[in-house]
Amino acid sequence: MTAALENIRVADFSHVFAGPYCTLALADMGAEVIKIEPPQGDASRGYPPLDPSGESASFLCMNRNKKGVVLDLSDARGQQLAREIVARADVVVENFATGVMQRFGLDYETLSKDNPRLIYCSISAYGRSGPYADRAGYDPVIQAESGMMSLNGDPDGVPYRSGVAFVDLGAGMFAAQAILAALYARSIGGLGQFIDVPLYDSAISLTGYHMMTYLASGSHPGRQGNSSPIVGPMGLFDANDGKFFLTVAGDSVWRKLVRELGDPPELAGPEYATNRKRVQESKALASRLQVKFRDHSRAHWIDRLRLAGVPAGPVNSIAEAVEAPETTGRGIIGTAPHTRSKAVPNVRLPHAMHGTPLIAPLGAPLLGEHTHEVLTNVLGYTVDQIAALQADGVLGQISNDKGVLAA
Repeated sequence: MTAALENIRVADFSHVFAGPYCTLALADMGAEVIKIEPPQGDASRGYPPLDPSGESASFLCMNRNKKGVVLDLSDARGQQLAREIVARADVVVENFATGVMQRFGLDYETLSKDNPRLIYCSISAYGRSGPYADRAGYDPVIQAESGMMSLNGDPDGVPYRSGVAFVDLGAGMFAAQAILAALYARSIGGLGQFIDVPLYDSAISLTGYHMMTYLASGSHPGRQGNSSPIVGPMGLFDANDGKFFLTVAGDSVWRKLVRELGDPPELAGPEYATNRKRVQESKALASRLQVKFRDHSRAHWIDRLRLAGVPAGPVNSIAEAVEAPETTGRGIIGTAPHTRSKAVPNVRLPHAMHGTPLIAPLGAPLLGEHTHEVLTNVLGYTVDQIAALQADGVLGQISNDKGVLAA
């Protein structure tokens, strides 16, 4: 069976998280992703922690299954090489500051003249049009600006950003979805298109029903801690030996929970019979549930509640999540071969495609590891031509097959 995006080539000019997460998804689905880096490399190569061989966990996470090429885009010859790669590509992904790709002659308007089938995805902080197109922005700042941060934390405490870069990852997912839609549209109409994916717009979209709550009712959702403004009970509870998280969404699940607790009259009556009542009385309800849950161990409650169809689980650390049966049972974590480290950890994409499966993982490339291969096989350059470009510094440093950087 072939992968879904076999024979699709992506010229990837993106760096750090949002763009690389988009192209990671495309690469895993079989696209040939040519990651074009400056001589100093993607900034995330230096993000801690580094493994014993000097590889960054951040870079490894976002760049598997890609071919690494170094081009100095400040040099006219580097720009020309980039244009030659794009001329043979189906998709371009970039997340430079506004105006950078135009300065290099690599903007959509320029490239699409010679390649009208080109799909060009631009990821930025605030979009490539509008009054804030030139403003720089990062995930945590946009979490704050979009209202997302106002939802996190205790009701009486300060707002918190998410420990996961949801805005970057969300923008990357939206970008990948748009590219797939554009490829389908091109298969029908024959033309490519420009795709604009701002982090800010992505964050607003990710606030979801919280934003709609305000628009529909004028009420401010605010911080709920571990509870919810729309379903209840939801929260963190103490068993006699540890904490677990419980969510009840719907009256039928509530009745299952009450049965497991022995149908106590203070819970089984009309006071908490509907979701609306449970949300309105969430604090009092949580206190009554807490009295019950302290009678037994965490394992006791989690096992009983799961068997009854009431979603509950422990609050795991990352280390505990790695070893959890839900993780190991699905084979989510494995390893991928890597040029320097021989093998690196790998966390697969969450979806399985049984007709067009994801490709086997290959660890992220070393800086410039595939420059020679791409220039030879994709562009048709000779060894002498490549050597001349290398000598002039246009290609930066190229890693050989042993992972040793050669000047």
